[in-house]
Amino acid sequence: MEAYTSFESVYDRYMDNVPDDTWTANITTLSEKYNMPMEIVCDLGCGTGQITRRLAAEGYDMIGIDVSYDMLMEAQTHEDSQGILYLCQDMRDFELYGTVGAVVSLCDSINYLRDRSELLTVCKLVNNYLDPKGLFIFDVKTRHFYEQLGSNTIAENREEGSFIWENDFDPETGDNAYFLTIYEENEEGSFDRFEEEHLQHAFDVQEIKDVIKESGLELLEILDVATMSEPGEDSDRLYFIAREVTK
Repeated sequence: MEAYTSFESVYDRYMDNVPDDTWTANITTLSEKYNMPMEIVCDLGCGTGQITRRLAAEGYDMIGIDVSYDMLMEAQTHEDSQGILYLCQDMRDFELYGTVGAVVSLCDSINYLRDRSELLTVCKLVNNYLDPKGLFIFDVKTRHFYEQLGSNTIAENREEGSFIWENDFDPETGDNAYFLTIYEENEEGSFDRFEEEHLQHAFDVQEIKDVIKESGLELLEILDVATMSEPGEDSDRLYFIAREVTK
């Protein structure tokens, strides 16, 4: 199964626990702290455009990139997507028409990269398309998050349907596989079934720091997403903030 091929119509409904407003506020806070230009911002791995549209409302000219055509089609159904350029591209070989003031990648999009080599490829591409002193802000789920999640099954019943999440984490490889099954009630009163398989990877902090440096970017700060302060051993999600310094 390929991720995000039939799930787009119900994705936002079942991802309503994602704090999109808070994460958007975090990005604007960081943009002010590091003087991110109020110019073009690229949302890498934008999905259905929840963050993309919120940043557009903050005054940024937005580009949204995602590998899933279906997710982008869902993003374009929203009225507040007008004026946003959506591109169906793989983040590992994305192309822009020019440079941008910043690239953001949230909601663990970076965790979908399989290994150090792919992470380095993305960081080099980002560096290439950033304006001088432009910012790259991305989040990752930590190894601690995946270790706590482990191998188990999570199920949730709602009025409109049910949600089953089967998770399997391999601590030796750092790879995490999870299988999503959703039963969604349709207009006829029967249920449609949606299935998704997702593969993510837990990158070590030092590994990410080394890749950022090797790509030519300068690491400015690492923050715990939940507290916007220095991370600890029990941090579940981290922000990495890097800057273009070579142009």
